[in-house]
Amino acid sequence: MDIETLLIHEERSVREAMKQIDVTARQILLVVKNNILKAIITDGDVRRHLLRGGKLEDKVKDIANYNPRYIHEKDKDNYREYMKKWSILSLPVVNERLEIQSIVFLNDYEIGRNHSVGAPVVIMAGGLGTRLYPYTKILPKPLIPIGELPITEHIINRFMEFECNEFHLIVNHKKNMIKAYFSEIEKVYKLEFHDEDRPLGTGGGLSLLKGKMKTSFFLTNCDVIIRANYKEIYDYHKQNGNIITIVAAYKHFSIPYGIINLNTNGEIDTMLEKPEYSFLTNTGFYVVEPEVVDKLENDKDIGFPDIIEQQKGLGRKIGVFPVSEKCWLDMGQFETLEEMRKELEV
Repeated sequence: MDIETLLIHEERSVREAMKQIDVTARQILLVVKNNILKAIITDGDVRRHLLRGGKLEDKVKDIANYNPRYIHEKDKDNYREYMKKWSILSLPVVNERLEIQSIVFLNDYEIGRNHSVGAPVVIMAGGLGTRLYPYTKILPKPLIPIGELPITEHIINRFMEFECNEFHLIVNHKKNMIKAYFSEIEKVYKLEFHDEDRPLGTGGGLSLLKGKMKTSFFLTNCDVIIRANYKEIYDYHKQNGNIITIVAAYKHFSIPYGIINLNTNGEIDTMLEKPEYSFLTNTGFYVVEPEVVDKLENDKDIGFPDIIEQQKGLGRKIGVFPVSEKCWLDMGQFETLEEMRKELEV
């Protein structure tokens, strides 16, 4: 990777920084002027800015850290010691004039941070997977392989990194195949199955867990991997007193045409040349309070978005934890399945 892809000017927009962070997938950009290090901006800086009500049109200089950690070239051999001391994952290397020479990384291993969450995890694994037909004519979606492991094992392994070791799978379609697979593998976690007698939607199946969820828990679809710090998501949920927190990903779309808007007389009102749009989309990954489950009706088909609307109507607090587009891996369709395989390098 060319280091130029990690450099950004302070007058660029937060939107541009977010897109650049997505493309580079390094979670950090160096704010420079004439190749001199002035500040850094991370995906966490962008997220905190947006959660405070900041706009994508705001400038990088409004949210960047102008007191960044860095090391000089003569100290580069000891960069791991500095990372351990400062509990950081990347470190700019500069010369005596503070000109950027390189940036070193620690391969995604976060030193000195407590990642333990230990919350239960509910995986919705009962769907038909019609968008992945004909794969799902043979295998249930939770067992579709991504490399040598089915998608559900990838999801479980990701949670295990945060010491979550209690899993609940809500199953229906080809459920015996799912149970047979997990009965044959060696497990270091607790796994419990909950059978739907009929499809109950992405929310209705949770009624099978009434009385079993005593603490805040993660809820995820079986075709989604979120590459983020789950402890940070969980802590955000608890600190803000949310009854449900939705993990949402920013999506960016560029329209390759000029867009014409007409007025009531059939004349041109405005014309936008190749506009760009950004919006948050639901990833199907949540943190949920147990009372949501206990108040569900038994055997009622309902989607989880409908449950969210019900809780919102009752005045309960629904939070949103935004992540970048690259943090969301989804295999719900053929195109995104192949993209997930590439991203996981399997």
